[in-house]
Amino acid sequence: MFRIFIKELNSFLDSLIAYVIIGIFLISIGLLTWVFPETSVLEYGFADMGALFNLGPYVFMFLIPAITMRSFSEERKSGTLELLLTKPLHDWQIIGGKFLAGFVIVLFSLLPTLLYYYSIYQLGSPVGNIDSAGTMGSYIGLLLLGAAFTSVGVFASSITENQVIAFVIAVFLSFILYQGLTSFANIDVWGTFSNEIEQLGIMYHYDALSRGLIDSRNVIYFFSVIALLLMSTNLVLGSRRW
Repeated sequence: MFRIFIKELNSFLDSLIAYVIIGIFLISIGLLTWVFPETSVLEYGFADMGALFNLGPYVFMFLIPAITMRSFSEERKSGTLELLLTKPLHDWQIIGGKFLAGFVIVLFSLLPTLLYYYSIYQLGSPVGNIDSAGTMGSYIGLLLLGAAFTSVGVFASSITENQVIAFVIAVFLSFILYQGLTSFANIDVWGTFSNEIEQLGIMYHYDALSRGLIDSRNVIYFFSVIALLLMSTNLVLGSRRW
């Protein structure tokens, strides 16, 4: 798995894809945090990072599929996937390596935003007047969300050789998992089941983590979603062996 991980990571870093995606993410969040008056912390007057944690998931919804769309699609199109599957590697090693490489790129995109936290921390009146516990919980939630979206992208890439189709499928599935199920639960026909439907969506658990409460149930939910999607990817790859 480590060899696949290094190969995938190097392929990202040797191309412009990773740098463009990280740059777009940082510029987008930077503009929302510091420049646009509707969301600027300087205009808003409160020391928080709401722009990152409230709008970051929607930015991730498009940027992470752009990272992962080539994971298996490119291998399928070039015919190297069959060659890769014949090597003495377990399918899980291939999937795990590609998933971890995509997640590391997501992690790289988030690390520079710690400068935003430090800046807001210093700008607080008094200095440090920011909910650090809530901020750290939100960072954990955003990392878990990024991992979930990465698993969605890897799965979408495994079912088609067209990178554009993989991107569209990943965006759609990410939207359904994050926003769609919550909106679906708000339809006034479910009665007492609306809460259970809402809890199936990522937004419910992400919002809980953003309040600074690291509940094991929310963490287990994210790991379950990731495991389910990676298992689905494994089934898709397994079907190609027959």
